[in-house]
Amino acid sequence: MTLVYIAAGMLVVWLLIQLWPVSSLTYVDMEEWDPSHERWSNVKILDVRDSSEYWESHIPGSINISIGRLPWQKELSRHDEVIIFSSTWLKRKKAARILARRGFRQLYMVKGCCLSKKRKGESIEHKYCY
Repeated sequence: MTLVYIAAGMLVVWLLIQLWPVSSLTYVDMEEWDPSHERWSNVKILDVRDSSEYWESHIPGSINISIGRLPWQKELSRHDEVIIFSSTWLKRKKAARILARRGFRQLYMVKGCCLSKKRKGESIEHKYCY
């Protein structure tokens, strides 16, 4: 029975860590996010999906660095403004946490927006997910 309590406690701690806010992360409304707008012209677009998903569909000009490679990446500078995209909210939050630990202070995430797979010949599609 003690093991059950320990496992439950570990699960609660893990959930709290995942849901705890990242101090350098700013949430952006879907309506605000327009890659062609001047506000976002100097922001690096980071797609943290696996490379197979990325090559199926991606935002033009985005940089693909999967979650596993993120701690060792060299493509981004800690002085860059970075907006993070992925197929799930949890992956985006994990990427923000990794980058914040590496000293990034200008991180953005579009609220409720995930990248979904496209069918051949179609452009990238954004969908809401929570």
